[in-house]
Amino acid sequence: MKKKAIFTILIAMLSIYTFAQCPAGQTEVSMDISTDGYGYEIYLELVPSGSSCGSGAAIFIGGNSLVGCNANSATSGGYSNNTTINAGPWCLNNSASYDILSRDGYGDGGAGFVVNIATMPLYTFSASAANETFSFTVTPPPAIDGAMQHVETPAYVYMSNVDVKGKIKNQGSTAINTIDVNYTINGGTTFTQNLSSLNIAPFTTYDFTHPTPWYPSAIGAYTLDLWISNINGQGADAVPSNDNLTKTINVKNPIPNIIPSYTSTTNTFTYDIIVNSSNQVNTPRDLDFHPNGDLWVINTGTENGGGSTVKVTNPGMTGQSSLRQQDGNAWHFMSLPSGIAFSNNENFATSTSVLDANHSPQNGLFTGPSLWSSDPAIYAQPSGGNGSHLDMLHESPECMGIASQEDNVFWVYDDYNNDIAMYDFAEDHGPGNSEHDDGRVLRYQGMGLNAINTTIVCHLELDKAKKWLYFVDGGNQRIIRLDITSGVLGGAPSWGPYETLAEYKKVLGFTWEIVADTGLIEPAGIDIIDDRLVVTDHSNGDIIFYDVSNIPATEIGRLQTNEPGIMGVVLGPEGKIWYANHLFHKVVKIEPSTILVGDNEIELETNTFIFPNPATNYFNIDRSNFSDGNIQLSISDISGKEVLQIPNLTKNTVDISHLASGLYFVNIDNGKYKTSKKLVIE
Repeated sequence: MKKKAIFTILIAMLSIYTFAQCPAGQTEVSMDISTDGYGYEIYLELVPSGSSCGSGAAIFIGGNSLVGCNANSATSGGYSNNTTINAGPWCLNNSASYDILSRDGYGDGGAGFVVNIATMPLYTFSASAANETFSFTVTPPPAIDGAMQHVETPAYVYMSNVDVKGKIKNQGSTAINTIDVNYTINGGTTFTQNLSSLNIAPFTTYDFTHPTPWYPSAIGAYTLDLWISNINGQGADAVPSNDNLTKTINVKNPIPNIIPSYTSTTNTFTYDIIVNSSNQVNTPRDLDFHPNGDLWVINTGTENGGGSTVKVTNPGMTGQSSLRQQDGNAWHFMSLPSGIAFSNNENFATSTSVLDANHSPQNGLFTGPSLWSSDPAIYAQPSGGNGSHLDMLHESPECMGIASQEDNVFWVYDDYNNDIAMYDFAEDHGPGNSEHDDGRVLRYQGMGLNAINTTIVCHLELDKAKKWLYFVDGGNQRIIRLDITSGVLGGAPSWGPYETLAEYKKVLGFTWEIVADTGLIEPAGIDIIDDRLVVTDHSNGDIIFYDVSNIPATEIGRLQTNEPGIMGVVLGPEGKIWYANHLFHKVVKIEPSTILVGDNEIELETNTFIFPNPATNYFNIDRSNFSDGNIQLSISDISGKEVLQIPNLTKNTVDISHLASGLYFVNIDNGKYKTSKKLVIE
């Protein structure tokens, strides 16, 4: 297997026919053929459907004749490397079907094919094996055809106001200028909004957010129907079957802040081993929760063999099970992984701490984070020969940690270049493919970073609400945070890139500050909730808690586990602490004797939610956790003055239209349980 990158360099060659106009009953067809770094491995024939390779029925033959129909190995000849060849055009029969017979002499594919019908790119194929057939039909696109290509709203969301988002693709030959976007929840009220002043060119996409957010009534599963209509004011389009998509959206409780449970001087703690070597956990350096609640652990493995994952279903509960998996090309795409991070689209990324993922640093340092699908039908399943990875970018040797921002955007600690790098994989190239030219990498340099070594990680975590990226700088025994909204783009970094990218820049003038630089020996893991930061110390197993409401942060507590070797740490769905110990090959959950929340250690019945927050004229409350007894609700301002009291709450909606903008506290008590929630009124 060879790691490849595709560069889009357009050249005109192999156009064996040129037609100004096709006769009646035929349509002009052309093909763009892209090669990887091994263009000599490619051979193809364009034939009427059902024809065999080498039968003499070929309309077009391209690539290396030495490879031929039998996909023989070759080392020269044929197409150039990293090139796009424009073949055709040909006049082909309308409604007729044709096959592209693709052959690869190494067996891992690497060629890409775009079929243009009436100049429109109707079909896109990517080869990933030695012998493949791609079929298409000669049917010109209709004038008006919009397609709801994807529902961008994640499958798992927290109880709050939820943005309904989608991606539209114009599959017609006419630009889309106006369009209606519509949605329903569980078949209820239809919310329609007209989007105007658009210019969605043919065969391009458009991302939208519906102006009317959805407010779930309670946790649980909902059916979201999202569709388009009234394109350019013409009602239904030519292909109404692709106008609608349906997706199940699972609304779950936000992670509660129970850090007071761990900083309490009266609490005791139980250390529950969730998985260990008997579950094939081996030198784990990080862990993270899938949005669906599964726990994923990353095993370091070996440089030449690659790392692996252990997926734990129902972690810590009755019916727990575990599954170890390793990608077929983990030796490259998951070599010595130091971190794992899930995004809201259910993809995850891993950081490779190896110097060179091809294990030949004398030929160049070709290493960086990899993007993966968590779909069991894709991850660690065969995909031609180039692994099941969705994408990989190669600008960060010795990645020592990784954090998710959103979708396919991640942050890494780059120890080789001593900086922090933002990686936007953009549209993934699909399992086992190799196109990277839409990727973006931004470098944040000049902070004097230095990891302890390539074994002890420097993990990162993003406070998504406040846009601060917190990260461990282990070699300097400190914690730093970076404002990801700050800075301006500068010139090209002095190192890299190793592939063509849509953007590769350094960031200048960004804001960063030292959060803590005392009391740490070998800091490694990190997580954050509200204004509470959690850090692990690899040297002694201490778990340190900080208040980051003011900088420098204040240490507010410390758990002494007496377990050297702790690295990754994560706050689980219930707010509890889970950590990975790579020396003892295990994952542990820390159970406090009493669950406490807030500065006054108010006893909390699991998870109570108010939404939207911030609010304007009203907010909703999920009362399901307070079903026992009479519910009393009061609201107080920041001075403690009570501004609203409801002795017996009977409705889900609370009117706050009479209250001024500012910060308030919503206090709820049913005689048995009570809690207090912050509320911002705009």
